Amino acid sequence: MSASFFAALCSAVGPYDVIHIHAEGPAFFCWIPKLFHKKVVVTIHGLDWMREKWQGGLGSKFIKKGEEHAVKYADDVIVLSKNMQQYFYDKYHRKTHFIPNGVERPEIKAANQINKMYGLEKNQYILFLGRLVPEKGLMYLINSFKNVNTKHKLVIAGGSSDTDEYMAEVKKAAMNDSRICFTGFVQGDILQELYSNAYVYVLPSDVEGMPLSLLEAMSYGNCCLVSDIKEITEVVGNRAVIFQKGNVTMLTEKLQYLCDSEKEVNRYKLQAADFICEKYNWDFVANETLSVYLK
Repeated sequence: MSASFFAALCSAVGPYDVIHIHAEGPAFFCWIPKLFHKKVVVTIHGLDWMREKWQGGLGSKFIKKGEEHAVKYADDVIVLSKNMQQYFYDKYHRKTHFIPNGVERPEIKAANQINKMYGLEKNQYILFLGRLVPEKGLMYLINSFKNVNTKHKLVIAGGSSDTDEYMAEVKKAAMNDSRICFTGFVQGDILQELYSNAYVYVLPSDVEGMPLSLLEAMSYGNCCLVSDIKEITEVVGNRAVIFQKGNVTMLTEKLQYLCDSEKEVNRYKLQAADFICEKYNWDFVANETLSVYLK
């Protein structure tokens, strides 16, 4: 709250034509630059008040009010999914701009460092990569994977986001399965190698805005197994394997099927990169965002 307040204040008095605020929480203070006659653009990445770490206290109420302030004070609101666009129209009768995230076609890396550090080999592990927070569905994934008969490892890559207690619960749930590997936060070559050599990428989220990690995973040509929330299914279309959100039995069945069906996994891999890189590219994102600034 304090960081958002001082950022809004500094931007309001600074030599800027457009103030672009990201996320619902910081948007609480979007009225400050408006007082100084600045153009304000707010990008809503997702309904952050729904995230579990903010429940039961001031956080959720503050973020909800930030959503309302974005609707009331921002000159333009950008959303990352068509589902979110419909939400703002239905609830507030506010028209928004749909501008998704983008991705570039990456360079595929050999499994050099991840082999030395974690003993991982190409196509021998299932990958989850993201923040270790409740709404990402990690407990579903771990409980499902423990019932899958496979020699593949499950790699959980990412750090906590003010959720150390939850991360401890996740690691406790996984402690009796030696196939599950935690890497912690990753970046650079390690991140690229993990994407490049995964057998399947899994995103079992309950809540998302528009998951950049999913775009990145598909840009590397991964077969993706994802939950059926609209913010995800809008992205993947029929180019990924989909299970019902929160349905551990279905997730187990889909994981087992993919572990047993290399031919099917390869079919999804062959179409993923071309599809996602053509549909979501940064040139389009930049041009659309600039057009909002210049309105």
